[in-house]
Amino acid sequence: MSLAKVLLTKNLIDQEQLETAVLRQKMTGGRLEDHLVTLGFLTREQVGVVLQEPPPVPQSIQQTGLDTQFLLRTVLKTIFVIGLETIPDIARQVALPRRIVEDLLQMARKESLVEVRGAADASLAVLRYALTGAGRERAQEALQRSQYVGPVPVSLADYRTQVQKQTVTNERITSEALARILSHLVLPPDVLRQLGPAVNSGKPILLYGPPGNGKTSIAEAVGEAFQQILYIPYCIEVGGYVIKIFDPVVHTPAPLPPAANGTGSPLTLPQAEFDARWVRCRRPVIIAGGELTLDMLDLRLDSVSHDYEAPLQVKATGGVFVIDDFGRQLVRPRDLLNRWIVPLEKKVDYLTLHTGKKFDIPFDELVIFSTNLAPEDLMDAAFLRRIHYKLLIGLPSAEDYTALFHRVCALRGLELTEAVLSYIQNVFYSETRTRAAAFHPKFIVEHVISSCTYEGVTPRFTEATLKDALQNLLIVDEKEEE
Repeated sequence: MSLAKVLLTKNLIDQEQLETAVLRQKMTGGRLEDHLVTLGFLTREQVGVVLQEPPPVPQSIQQTGLDTQFLLRTVLKTIFVIGLETIPDIARQVALPRRIVEDLLQMARKESLVEVRGAADASLAVLRYALTGAGRERAQEALQRSQYVGPVPVSLADYRTQVQKQTVTNERITSEALARILSHLVLPPDVLRQLGPAVNSGKPILLYGPPGNGKTSIAEAVGEAFQQILYIPYCIEVGGYVIKIFDPVVHTPAPLPPAANGTGSPLTLPQAEFDARWVRCRRPVIIAGGELTLDMLDLRLDSVSHDYEAPLQVKATGGVFVIDDFGRQLVRPRDLLNRWIVPLEKKVDYLTLHTGKKFDIPFDELVIFSTNLAPEDLMDAAFLRRIHYKLLIGLPSAEDYTALFHRVCALRGLELTEAVLSYIQNVFYSETRTRAAAFHPKFIVEHVISSCTYEGVTPRFTEATLKDALQNLLIVDEKEEE
């Protein structure tokens, strides 16, 4: 269900108002909800309430958005593989309300796929179920198609609706929040001034400039600036197949607020706050470096389980996707950019099952390209035009370099004298024709501390430790210049 249909269903707008807003959107661009507010059809508060709604708990089989037989097969597999016997245990495993599981088991009983084996305890309130011979055969047939056992998927339609409601452009990062999240870096004011609008636009960003000056650190910090919660499904169902999306490696679950803990007796569930097939998470931040290939942007079919793993850009939905060291991937820059021309412009991607079925899926994320190569060497004018924000992250000024060096030394408990700083800035860089980069202070300090730790003395700058550190810095810089 689209956001427009959600608003219509809730009677917040009527069809005539929607058509007026859609016409205005076609003429000037922008988001539909912003036009509805501008036209006075909705208040910003009303839109906010709708956009922040979690996925509702389904109250019937129909409201799950899934085929009844698909759900029935999932329950049979759960009983067969895990050996669960009671409705509460099965409901917890498949992440569905008990009422729906009970309805499915009643269908299974009518088809002689399960049978009641008596009460689970002395209270007789909870019954035990077991598969019949026919039920075991049906479960085994289902496992041949898919070995997935866990929270049942959400429908593709429900996934699209929720992604639209929690789009990354809903959250506005303030200048204060951005300055705070980047406070560990020493950056020119112009960078912060340009970065804020770029982040809030949700459009692609290109960070470019010489290596070692904070491009990756800036990209990582941008992801930390987002504070809104979003909901990520364990998996979705397309064409009868399961596509896993939630990944504990890249998704960080967010705890429920205290008021949502709820209470309940052993025989009744506490009031659910949202559909348990979704995980309440922070906005994800995924960084892909030189290991990125085109295959990683397509569905990956597990030949054993016959289930799919969602590609990286799908797991990054609602968050930030950083292409680090762009231009140094195994895939050619032109091929990667051609793969993403449509997703970056239309905010929709197209994936294909092994059966040949093709479907569209939201491409809703802030994409940040980070590179130390010249932009014109990576992409042609047509694609440069599609990158709306291009920020040069250059070498630090002498003042910024000094401030950064003092900060690093203070954090590591190392005294930085004027003599040491003057030698590095006025002698070393001049004689070696090395350009001062933002990563140099940390590099030098770490080498000095390592040398002193090896010698068993209190960390301090000496002629020997400084010389060794700078010699290592010079070698690194020469390699980077090749």
